[in-house]
Amino acid sequence: MTTFVFSHEVCLEHENGPGHPERPDRLRAVEAVLSDPLFAGLVRQEASRATNEDLEMAHPKAYVERVFDSIPAEGYRSMDGDTSVNPYSGEAARRAAGAAMDAVDAVLNGKADNAFCAVRPPGHHAETATAMGFCLFGNVAVAAHHARRNHGLKKIAILDFDVHHGNGTQDLVWSDPDTLFISSHEMPLYPGSGSRSETGVGNILNLPLRSGSGSELFRQVWTDEALPALDAFEPELIIISAGFDAHSRDPLASLELDAEDFAWVTLEIKAKAAELCKGRIVSCLEGGYDLQGLAESVSAHVQALMR
Repeated sequence: MTTFVFSHEVCLEHENGPGHPERPDRLRAVEAVLSDPLFAGLVRQEASRATNEDLEMAHPKAYVERVFDSIPAEGYRSMDGDTSVNPYSGEAARRAAGAAMDAVDAVLNGKADNAFCAVRPPGHHAETATAMGFCLFGNVAVAAHHARRNHGLKKIAILDFDVHHGNGTQDLVWSDPDTLFISSHEMPLYPGSGSRSETGVGNILNLPLRSGSGSELFRQVWTDEALPALDAFEPELIIISAGFDAHSRDPLASLELDAEDFAWVTLEIKAKAAELCKGRIVSCLEGGYDLQGLAESVSAHVQALMR
């Protein structure tokens, strides 16, 4: 099994401001754990740079330009109550989306069996024309559009196990019957969306879980609902929004999972990918704000991808 990892050093330079939970140390923790000899077999690649045209596959031109026009020459500028940018944020956002597109290329060209994008800023809260929840652009949605534009794919599944609902991804694919979006998440919790009644054009499956649900309920909704929905959809590519803030150590939520749950769900998705789409998986880092919990969870996730 060949697993590629895409990242870029500028992703360490993006900051939301002092004391913010979405901080460069998150990526440092990921890089440190992936330097373990366990991961010697990973193929490491520098992420390329998404252009405005690439980002406009998912977002309106005016919004893309507004984000880059907001990048300050120094200091910070607020995009919403939770999301700020510094002088490096625009380039980091380009590399984060570029990594997702590169990962699609590597997997669909047969160079990699699967790929993990160790990047920031994350993307699953960025709506069509709104930056929010630490996110500027919908990295996984851009990747899906890229798979269609550059590789001729049609049916793509986006699976999100971040503890927060992927409202941005949902917004970006709301009217697209050829994109299946499945999200398991804690509810009630930020951003307040993600009820079962939100179904788009029949392409969206939200699986809200109560605070403290733990491993059993998490695994149950994936076994009973998410994986059968994936079976029925028969995607040509699976993209994962890999958030690890459902870990019991995470300060922003209380779903009470552990690293083994992330290994389990990754292996279950891999098994379906092998049946449905030649094993083709692209995974993009989203949340995870306790550094130890994040490192343990990424280790479990990437080890599972490599098996």
